[in-house]
Amino acid sequence: MMNDKIRMLLVEDEQTLADIIADTLGEKEFDVTVAYNGVEGLRRFDERRPDVVVTDIMMPGMDGFSFVDALRRRSADVPVLFLSARSAAEDVVHGFETGGNDYLRKPFAMSELVVRVKALVGRSKVVHASSATHYRIGRFEFDAGRQTLADSGHIQELSAREAEILELLCRHNGEIVPTRLILQRIWGDDTFFNARSLHVFITRLRHLLAGDASVRIVNARGIGYKLQK
Repeated sequence: MMNDKIRMLLVEDEQTLADIIADTLGEKEFDVTVAYNGVEGLRRFDERRPDVVVTDIMMPGMDGFSFVDALRRRSADVPVLFLSARSAAEDVVHGFETGGNDYLRKPFAMSELVVRVKALVGRSKVVHASSATHYRIGRFEFDAGRQTLADSGHIQELSAREAEILELLCRHNGEIVPTRLILQRIWGDDTFFNARSLHVFITRLRHLLAGDASVRIVNARGIGYKLQK
């Protein structure tokens, strides 16, 4: 039945590729809405309120980064997967910083796209089902569900990836969380490339928490990270 399908918004300016993805996934438990540019994507998102968004990066007018940045002002919760032929580390990290949850390089196997999207939707449902989404970190109030970090009335919005990492550290407060576990839990694999991305996000989180000297994210070199407060 249609109601049982995963509602996916696909934003892709290559019309042939978009139609192939939509037709293929339409036979695999997905209800796919297609937009061929970022502006149309935002309109379709408002109309459909999908369970997951898959978007290309290189698009005319409004690129994928700008699209997701605007999307995050509408919803902090919907999972986003970037598609792109670009593979530079800066592009991948920028995608996560903008609010992306995963990244798949072109060309890709359709089966891998299906697995990645289902994993994102599954994690999203687990987060929404969890009641323990608020954490006290020193003088900060962290709302994992809303992806916000509050300090004396000042609210800082976190990217989806920042919130995922910080929540994992909060759940294991005072314990070393192995780097491999973080990478496998959040990225899906523990490659060296993803480990570099994790280091960038840890640096950003340290900067955000720097206002309270009693809070530290400690690096157990070669092992993992620990939230100490």
